[in-house]
Amino acid sequence: MAVLEEYYDAVVIGAGHAGCEAALACARLGLETIVFTVSVESIAMMPCNPNIGGSSKGHLVREVDALGGEMGKNIDKTFIQSKMLNTSKGPSVHSLRAQADKRAYSQEMRHTMENTDKLTIRQAEVCKLLVDENNNINGVVTYSGAIYHCKCVVLATGTYLKARCIYGDISNETGPNGLQSATHLTDSLKELGIEMFRFKTGTPARVDKRSIDFSKMQEQKGDERVVPFSFTTDPESVQKDQVSCWLTYTNEQTHEIIRSNLDRSPLYSGVIHGTGPRYCPSIEDKVVRFADKDHHQVFIEPEGLYTNEMYLGGMSSSMPEDVQYEMYHTVAGLENVKIVRNAYAIEYDCINPRQLKPTLEFKKIGGLYSAGQFNGSSGYEEAAAQGIIAGINAALHVLKRQELVLDRSQAYIGVLIDDLVTKENHEPYRMMTSRAEYRLLLRQDNADLRLTAIGHEIGLISDERYQKLNDKKRQIDEEIKRLQTATIGTTPQVQAFLEQHNSTLLKSGMTLEELLKRPEICYNDLKEIDTKQPELPEAVTQQVEISIKYEGYIKRQLQQVEQFKKLEKKKLSLDFDYSQVPNLRKEAIQKLNEYQPASIGQASRISGVSPADVSVLLVYLNR
Repeated sequence: MAVLEEYYDAVVIGAGHAGCEAALACARLGLETIVFTVSVESIAMMPCNPNIGGSSKGHLVREVDALGGEMGKNIDKTFIQSKMLNTSKGPSVHSLRAQADKRAYSQEMRHTMENTDKLTIRQAEVCKLLVDENNNINGVVTYSGAIYHCKCVVLATGTYLKARCIYGDISNETGPNGLQSATHLTDSLKELGIEMFRFKTGTPARVDKRSIDFSKMQEQKGDERVVPFSFTTDPESVQKDQVSCWLTYTNEQTHEIIRSNLDRSPLYSGVIHGTGPRYCPSIEDKVVRFADKDHHQVFIEPEGLYTNEMYLGGMSSSMPEDVQYEMYHTVAGLENVKIVRNAYAIEYDCINPRQLKPTLEFKKIGGLYSAGQFNGSSGYEEAAAQGIIAGINAALHVLKRQELVLDRSQAYIGVLIDDLVTKENHEPYRMMTSRAEYRLLLRQDNADLRLTAIGHEIGLISDERYQKLNDKKRQIDEEIKRLQTATIGTTPQVQAFLEQHNSTLLKSGMTLEELLKRPEICYNDLKEIDTKQPELPEAVTQQVEISIKYEGYIKRQLQQVEQFKKLEKKKLSLDFDYSQVPNLRKEAIQKLNEYQPASIGQASRISGVSPADVSVLLVYLNR
């Protein structure tokens, strides 16, 4: 029987946030690329929260953008509210978050994909991977039997593999939002010797806006001045009217209803077998684990301008629908709320990510890459970050160019991937600022300065954009030098200025740089006494101010990074038998043989490998 047979350079399986970035990267780097999705309506779908960014996640979006990805540009076109989080703290934890119009976000990304050269979108379920005699990927087979030959594959299946959605005793064999699950690919992966995990995540109910009493809630408005996600977006183009979100709280009555129905929760009755995310627990999980708390926050967020559906952030659940109604009705403002879509938990197959190299290629299967929730992570932003790296490296693999690995001192993306491939993850991984040791250097405001040159070298950043970056760097350097040499004296004008800003008066002259180091003085304040201050973009003056105010801390972190780099540069063979190393502890031998780290640095981050073991390895290498 004749079957359809086609040839591509790259195949991407899945068109969620990881798949979109992977497919766009491959196509933009010149590969004939086909992306498979269970439904073209689900391209860049947001099955859970209606926002992009947030604490540490905003860093990832900025980094994806700096490398030449699409997520930042896409949310800038489709957001309905924007907020910079953590502004009361230092710049290393400032993080942008934008509420998205879900449908517009998905449609805009689909429009971009459909109009990208060398990119084909195909609605079909991939059920088998094909490898040659050397264990290199060379094609995929769809459920219809069609064969698509290729040179590389990126797996970005999200939460669709053998997915089932559960609330109470109701279990549907579907993917998110009731879409068809992918039931066949898991078996093919297991046949290839890939180790699989079963994870779970969940989502809260969507409710009818008309049935909410907002007078009992606190209004949460967006920022007056919107900061765009993408470094290419004109800040003036995103200043617009914004939609409000709302804050309310659970109470003891809510918690009592949950406690008295725990036996009906599939989470506690044994119906759910997958491991859920620790840092984004369901409301029943919160009530059990934080029994001392008498209330929890609930954020009421619009799903978009096109709909009355509102998302109940913070009240994810898999309780039966009668219990869902009962508990939601106890929350202030939700007493008469009507549910449009039930909350549910979703179980799905994913991989043990320790089977991957830091490039996101499988150690044992050449040309097969993996990204997103399929790697045991959670979140749209983590998915997009892995997607662009997997796509870049799949393309560089085909083009026979050196692949990209970002380390922990270069990017949050480097921290994310290093954590996934070196640490034991028994639950969906979530990015947090506390995971990044060098977070003062890895701020969201300087992602372009850190990564755009890399994106340009790869081929995803245009010459024009790269030139703009170099102009920005030049302006920053010139202004810092000017402030280091410009001096002020003890004139009445200067003393009055200092008095006005509650700052110590001068006894002798000082440079503007020294004055700017004072916490109560901002760069823009200096205009009053600095007659030669040039007109510079806000993005430039922000870098100038941070560089000067945090100079001592930044220098200290740079010294730490130097030490870190020394260990990263000491490479290890990926098929070495560590039992040959004398004086290594048994646990270290077992872990090192299991993980096969790429460098001494990576070896040092494996749980069970002590600093003493690292010293033994260094001595052995030096011999």
